[in-house]
Amino acid sequence: MTATPAIATLNTGSSSLKFRVFARDGLERLMAGKVTGIGTDCRLEARVIETGATISLPLSGADQEAALAAVIACIDDHDDGWRIDAFAHRIVHGGASFTGPVIVTPETLAELDALCPLAPLHQPYNLAGIAASRRLAPRAIDVACFDTAFHAGHSELVHSFALPAAMRKAGVRRYGFHGISYEWIARVLAEQRPDLAQGRVVAAHLGNGASLCALQHGRSIDTTMGMSALDGLPMGSRSGALDAGAVTYMMRRFGFDADALDRMLYEESGLKGLSGLTNDVATLVASEDPQAAFALDYFTYHVAQYVGAMAVAMGGIDALVFTGGIGENAPGLRIAIRDRLGFLGSVESLVIPANEERMMAIHACALLEARTEAAA
Repeated sequence: MTATPAIATLNTGSSSLKFRVFARDGLERLMAGKVTGIGTDCRLEARVIETGATISLPLSGADQEAALAAVIACIDDHDDGWRIDAFAHRIVHGGASFTGPVIVTPETLAELDALCPLAPLHQPYNLAGIAASRRLAPRAIDVACFDTAFHAGHSELVHSFALPAAMRKAGVRRYGFHGISYEWIARVLAEQRPDLAQGRVVAAHLGNGASLCALQHGRSIDTTMGMSALDGLPMGSRSGALDAGAVTYMMRRFGFDADALDRMLYEESGLKGLSGLTNDVATLVASEDPQAAFALDYFTYHVAQYVGAMAVAMGGIDALVFTGGIGENAPGLRIAIRDRLGFLGSVESLVIPANEERMMAIHACALLEARTEAAA
């Protein structure tokens, strides 16, 4: 049997590893799954798309490498002659240097490792996924796809902080995130709604992580996240924009060090902190607790407020596109956001399902083809 060339996409985090397998020719989805509870009560769940067969395996105490080893073994055990030609990895931070997807080299890994302080809760685990695949599947190509890359063309006016030149030269600037998701939105609009693709669109990636992007002529003009994935909108458990003076006050008043602040601002704030209950929107919507309602009102108010800021960046707005777990599955919150924007007049509203994995697979295929052509 002739092997089917395939691409595997990996999103490696601190406690989970999500993966998809696509046929390289035509990008038909072959398998989807995830490993949850890495380091604790670890389990692999997967589904073969064509047959509907499901796999569920306990992986007690697995780390990122053991989780990926289990994924590779699962693919080998349940495939139909697939050959993984490349692993496409989601990398949160590409800094100023990485403005598009790249084939990973040792030099690439060293540069990306130096960016870990900019995304301490994401980047080290993303890179652990690359290190694991290089050891476990050395014949496959590793491709890095960056959440920051789609925003790389922002003007200095947009990406600068009002800080002294020495700080800005040291890389203290706005980068923006969720770029793979926004690139997919721009691609779908170009294919299905070219009228809007050439217009002024605010894309809202609303999930446990949340941000907005001003899309004009299919390009990112501005976005709400900044130097880290903490800025901008309130999120599931992240604070969003916060007065820097409040941070220094909490350090002095409560004796927080940087690690304690990171934990609070990334893991105990946002909807979770406001409600005192949870970061799960479905639970908050169903709750009768007034703090749950307050948290959701706070969220929709600030999303609408930032939509206005993105409209300013483009000189107006023609459409609002929702994506992500909240954007796709919480119609009540979409209505609340649109209601707050009624003063803008008639603005078309759409829902486009997120598909970062397919966007990553598209990039991996393009790089593999370019590599083959260069070698010919």
